Amino acid sequence: MENTSAFHNAAVAQYFSSVRAAFNGLQVYLASEPNGLLGEVLTPYLERLKASLSCWQNRIGFVDQFRISRAESGLPVFQNVLELENDRGTAEERLAALPDAPSLRIDMVDYILRVREFPTALQARMAERLYLEQIGKGDIFSPIVLPETIRVSVNPQTKRPSCVVHWGAFDGTQTLPMVYIATVEDSSENLGHMLVTAGGGLNPDVRIPLPVGGLLNPQLAGAFDEFVTRNSSYSLTPVTVATNMDRDFPELHPKQVRRVVLGPFYCAGITENNRRINDILSKVRKSENAWLLTWTVQEVFSKAERAPVRGFFNSTPGAEEFHIETGDLEAVRMGVSSYEKHALVPHDAYQALYASGDAASVFGDYKVHVISGNQVISEV
Repeated sequence: MENTSAFHNAAVAQYFSSVRAAFNGLQVYLASEPNGLLGEVLTPYLERLKASLSCWQNRIGFVDQFRISRAESGLPVFQNVLELENDRGTAEERLAALPDAPSLRIDMVDYILRVREFPTALQARMAERLYLEQIGKGDIFSPIVLPETIRVSVNPQTKRPSCVVHWGAFDGTQTLPMVYIATVEDSSENLGHMLVTAGGGLNPDVRIPLPVGGLLNPQLAGAFDEFVTRNSSYSLTPVTVATNMDRDFPELHPKQVRRVVLGPFYCAGITENNRRINDILSKVRKSENAWLLTWTVQEVFSKAERAPVRGFFNSTPGAEEFHIETGDLEAVRMGVSSYEKHALVPHDAYQALYASGDAASVFGDYKVHVISGNQVISEV
């Protein structure tokens, strides 16, 4: 981890430019994928991350401190995320105390003409205003981005409403942003009564203005928000998150939980999380192409639902039986039914990795996606 004082300005600019290019590249890849759900869910979170980057970049203009996890994730440390969240609460009050942008620009021009020096103090105030304006929009990546329901249907077998809900979390220990996507059936009597027809279909007379903020069931939405706040850390495996949800909400039946872990990120001359990769990236001709982004898609699904057993002396609640792929040690370690590891790399950087003879060992079991301009070539 490092302060900006350890980097010269060009390196700071390179870092922000590289991370932003990586997130833009991931959006290009997602737009080309046939699985539209992943792209639909992840794109707003990538926009949040890019908004956070803009905030941090402006913040450096008046607070000369910014830290990244150089030796681990390669992404900004959790303290930066907390600072954005804290400053968001005071943004309106602080903006009211600052001159407006046109006045600051006039003052800057006047200072240059009178003093013939760069108006450093005024530039810092302008950076602070831009920072507070951006953060006041509220579209940053918070420590927890609360759930949103984006799809509703009815399971024809169980006759229960089924919804797709997603939420985000920035893990403070691993400094990794994550996105969760869960398919959950709801056996609550009130919701079933309202949404399911006698024939077992979705009631066409009930208009649901998707997306819905929070869990679809309003009686459980508040408790579900609290649940994801407590159960979204990286240290919890997806099967643990799903099992906890199944246990804490008798009415909810998680049939699938996916987690997308964004990172680690590698940037030549800045990150130190993999010496071999960074040595190769440092040989890329253009610094703006000397980066590599990885992400992992983890999934756990229910293979069966155990019915509740009610006895005279004791009873056992119903529960989902989640499948773990025991034949894959990595899947067992992750606590998942399946997983996919992905790597996105600019064409120049891929050529450098390929020329080094280390491409196979660097990428291993990753699915590799090479970006050139606005095109992505996968499985190279």
